Amino acid sequence: MMTDLNIALQDPEKGSGHEHDETSIEQRETAGLSQGQIVRKRFFRHKGAVISIGVLSFVILLAFTSVGIHLWGINTSGWWIWNWRQTPPLVNGGAPTLSLVPGPGFGIGEHPFGQDEIGHDIFALVMRGAQQSIMIMVLVGVVGTFVGVLIGALAGFYRGWLDSLLMRFTDVIITIPFIVVGAVIGAAAGELGAAPLGLVIGLFAWTGLARLVRGEFLSLREREFIDAARVSGASDRRIIFKHILPNAVGVIIVAATLLMAGAILGETALSFLGFGVQSPDTSLGLIVAQNQAAFGTRPWLFWWPGVFIIVIALSVNFIGDGLRDAFDPRQKKMPSKRALERATARRARAAKSAG
Repeated sequence: MMTDLNIALQDPEKGSGHEHDETSIEQRETAGLSQGQIVRKRFFRHKGAVISIGVLSFVILLAFTSVGIHLWGINTSGWWIWNWRQTPPLVNGGAPTLSLVPGPGFGIGEHPFGQDEIGHDIFALVMRGAQQSIMIMVLVGVVGTFVGVLIGALAGFYRGWLDSLLMRFTDVIITIPFIVVGAVIGAAAGELGAAPLGLVIGLFAWTGLARLVRGEFLSLREREFIDAARVSGASDRRIIFKHILPNAVGVIIVAATLLMAGAILGETALSFLGFGVQSPDTSLGLIVAQNQAAFGTRPWLFWWPGVFIIVIALSVNFIGDGLRDAFDPRQKKMPSKRALERATARRARAAKSAG
């Protein structure tokens, strides 16, 4: 099968203008590829997303291997010499022993991120806090996305009284302040660990995603290919899962990643206010809250948890942006100026030889 570029080379009258050049180059790059191969190619073309996957994978690997996994009765040891509960004697006055300058003291030392006034190793605390925050982020993303897509899809597809009922319920949930929900439920859930807290936050964090999915379904259900599916006898379930959801996946992925990034910040705010993960366990927000009085004298107690919060949130956002570009069929790569010039030159040579 000939691509548009081949048609343009044979018939210059049909292939004039940069718009056609862009379309033909895009079609030539994806010709003969399956949908999965096209998605992978588009995703790996997004440099920010690829780098973010590496960074986030490194953070997750570092957090879960350094101090071990302690969850639901599973207790494993990590490769780091301290854990977040131990209080060894202060070294270097509690200042970080990490030094990247060649010379005396070069290396990570015994306490690379420093120690608090009691002697807790900040590296171990930050790694445990990163574990908890990542777990909450994933749970909020899964629960919030599932509930939001379910409610938004039903409301947008069936409309009528079901749409009115679900959207009024959504409006009620939106009117409940997040901090109030955290104050009432978060403290009790936080005492049980990160998993219950993530479930609670996820059950109240789906409203924005539900509205976006509803709007996308309202638009897509009126398209011609949905009418064709109805005429061919497709069931509502097949239309929703096989025809509409794949075309709405770009919006869903971006909203889900924003939800996950917001979950990190939300958990940080709740823990800082004392309504999140409770001691003797810890989280990134709780580390900041417990050491806020030492901001002027020992700022490293804030640097490291803050850096990990920012790195995790930014990585998730960049990955979501790359997935949106990969899954959304309306996203196209803009050909470079050089590629357009080459296509124009080939078309001119074809026209000259044909004349």
